[in-house]
Amino acid sequence: MPFREVNSKMIEATVVPGQRLFSQRGAMLAYRGDVTFTPNTTGGQGGLMSMIGRRVAGEATPLMTVEGSGTVMFGHGGHHIQVVALTGDTLYVEADRLLAFDGTLEQGTMFMGSQGGVMGMVRGQVTGQGLFTTTLRGHGSVAVMAHGGVIELPISPGRPVHVDPQAYVAHHGDVRNKLSTALGWRDMVGRGSGEAFQLELSGSGAVYVQASEEKL
Repeated sequence: MPFREVNSKMIEATVVPGQRLFSQRGAMLAYRGDVTFTPNTTGGQGGLMSMIGRRVAGEATPLMTVEGSGTVMFGHGGHHIQVVALTGDTLYVEADRLLAFDGTLEQGTMFMGSQGGVMGMVRGQVTGQGLFTTTLRGHGSVAVMAHGGVIELPISPGRPVHVDPQAYVAHHGDVRNKLSTALGWRDMVGRGSGEAFQLELSGSGAVYVQASEEKL
């Protein structure tokens, strides 16, 4: 794992020759050693089609490629940082919550409507996060940002987890999500708050929830 948590709002990344990291532009706080930072124009691991997919999806958060030999400290906006270790599974996370991640991870996008049909699309409108989300798959680490700290809630078969959509940060594993509400369709139209909705996640994996309903 290249990331070490310095405190709740800063991480330190170890950069070694022949390997690379990606980070959100402007997230570098300090570094030691022979390290280079270059704007990323190829969409990370996944190439041009991944980049095009993110731009169509509105997931075009600018990235930096970090290479060389040394250590780099990252943080952004005083947000809390959670390091997630992936062991071959997929992390689903909004692009603007990504602080940094291993260059070995394959990056892509997923249309949220594909999980829950029309209700999946409604979720995108309610959360204000759009209809697409970023995916990171493989073996490696990801640093994500949140307000007020993060808690990891396990999701197991037969025991779904219900989350306020505004408090949702990310999830990983073999998980299905759908938006549920006690209100009728006519009542949902025009509502901008997530309080009338619950995001239900079922299957096997985990969901990360922030201690706030504030967006980044």
